[in-house]
Amino acid sequence: MKFYILNRHKSMVIRIVILIIVSLLIYINHTTQVLGSNIDSKEEIATSIEKIFQNRNKAILDKNLQMIEPIYDKSTKYGVWAYEHEKKKINYIQRWEKKQGVKFTDISSKLVIKSIKGRDDKYTVNLLCSMKYKYIYENEPQLVNTSKIGMHHLLNIVNKGGRWLITKEWYEDPFEDSLNLDNLKADSIKQYISLQSVRDISNINARRIKAIEYADQYSGAANDEVYGFKYNKNYRDYNPMGGDCANFASQILFEGGGFKKNPAWNYDNKGATRAWLNADGFKTYMLYSGRASVIAYGSYEKVYKDSYKLLPGDFLAYEKKGDIKHISVVTGIDSKGYPLVSCHNTDRNKVPWDLGWSNKNIKFWLIHVNY
Repeated sequence: MKFYILNRHKSMVIRIVILIIVSLLIYINHTTQVLGSNIDSKEEIATSIEKIFQNRNKAILDKNLQMIEPIYDKSTKYGVWAYEHEKKKINYIQRWEKKQGVKFTDISSKLVIKSIKGRDDKYTVNLLCSMKYKYIYENEPQLVNTSKIGMHHLLNIVNKGGRWLITKEWYEDPFEDSLNLDNLKADSIKQYISLQSVRDISNINARRIKAIEYADQYSGAANDEVYGFKYNKNYRDYNPMGGDCANFASQILFEGGGFKKNPAWNYDNKGATRAWLNADGFKTYMLYSGRASVIAYGSYEKVYKDSYKLLPGDFLAYEKKGDIKHISVVTGIDSKGYPLVSCHNTDRNKVPWDLGWSNKNIKFWLIHVNY
């Protein structure tokens, strides 16, 4: 009797163990299928977003707004807003081309997907986009100029009929301040720019050269991939607190240009002074300290000829409604000697100084720095 009970007990234990094993195998198989499906969906989404950015770039090059309309879910108000904004941006770029006498020949996007969150047919995508713009002047098509602009995007997308559509999009648009651009005297400006030639800046001093090198390395989403699209980790990123442009300009002058800190212009582990961090404070400090002087001030039409006096290492302050909103540092010149700038906020690396800032209500401070 004891032998029978023992065997019966062992039999029950074996059955329980088998059931547990089978259940675990079923669970693991189901989980693997779900995870596999999720991975497949994310790869599909990433591929679709790459295609969306390619189509938007091609729409600019081809001057074809119809190419971007199918990208957006226009059944939602945010989808309509995203589409309308993109349309305005493309129109602005076309007007800037005409004013400048240039043609964009290639626009490419390097995307770094930070996260994809969601389920079924709705997802939110956080990504970094580093865009490279190539342009030529109409009367010098053999000389290609290159600029980089970097942005952080947050996209809401939905799958409808097998296609991924944008239902909402947020990013710091580098062209935002000129989307309502009134027509400038484009023909006369274009004529003047077309008559210019590349300037010889080979004799700029070593401090200016080092300022350029620092800006190239730490221009964030607009720098080369080898630098990881990052800011200098030794400094706080103030973009979430209102902007990082003056902080970056100060870094360029200190780390690259060799300017010494002082009680008025300083950054340490306790934070930064107003002259270091604030756009208006930076401009005012540089002028009143004697470290810089004004080349010109006024609207674009008033100062664009004087902009050819700017050298790498100088800077521009952008004034809107009487307040300095932005600082960018000159880091190069293009094939017509037109100044190119680098900055943070919407990250730029060697971008024409007025691209995105041509609105007639914006005043420009062109500032020479005394190295």
